[in-house]
Amino acid sequence: MKMILFAALAIVPMLAKDKGEESAKRLNESATVFTEIMATPDKGIPDELLEKAHCIVIVPSMKTAAFVVGGKYGKGYMSCRNPRGAGWSAPGTVRIEGGSVGFQIGGSETDLVMLVMNAGGKNKLLQSKFTLGGEGSVAAGPVGRTATAQTDAQMHAEILSWSRSQGLFAGIALTGATLRQDLDDNADLYGKKMENSQIVSGSVHTPKSATHLIGLLNRYSFRETK
Repeated sequence: MKMILFAALAIVPMLAKDKGEESAKRLNESATVFTEIMATPDKGIPDELLEKAHCIVIVPSMKTAAFVVGGKYGKGYMSCRNPRGAGWSAPGTVRIEGGSVGFQIGGSETDLVMLVMNAGGKNKLLQSKFTLGGEGSVAAGPVGRTATAQTDAQMHAEILSWSRSQGLFAGIALTGATLRQDLDDNADLYGKKMENSQIVSGSVHTPKSATHLIGLLNRYSFRETK
């Protein structure tokens, strides 16, 4: 019994380390996705929209599998404008889940980026769970530095969304997918379970593994445009 207990105690820190490494890897992937998208301004997210956004959600490598019945699943991070000053908040973890029915065969990985454009969208995003397109108005985001959200749908949308798959970056209207906070992943990142609403309040320090991502958000959101 003692040997079993010692073995179990030895496994616990190993599991914690693995989860920490997984979180750090996903944060780095999120930073890479954002960098690559913003590095091609003529095909990326318009600067004007990023500057006005209340929050951003990045989900790297969202899985899309299909064999008659399809489904989506991915984990990522959200950050909001820091209410206590300039800059972006520490990141909260999110997971997106959704299903579709169709005669499809195959699978793919898609990077997903969403901008929350007003306070109403932010409030919905900070709920423990909400359905995109149901409880939140979601529209496909325009692409390119000079593109603006001038269409009626985009001007009134609470959330604008884009996807990147196999090098193609385009606006996508997500409907029916469920977005929720992930308390377990927040615990892995911050050492205790925390609500996303608490994390993005501006009172939580950005963990070391997330400084690169938040630094990039600050860099591209407050850079001078030509």
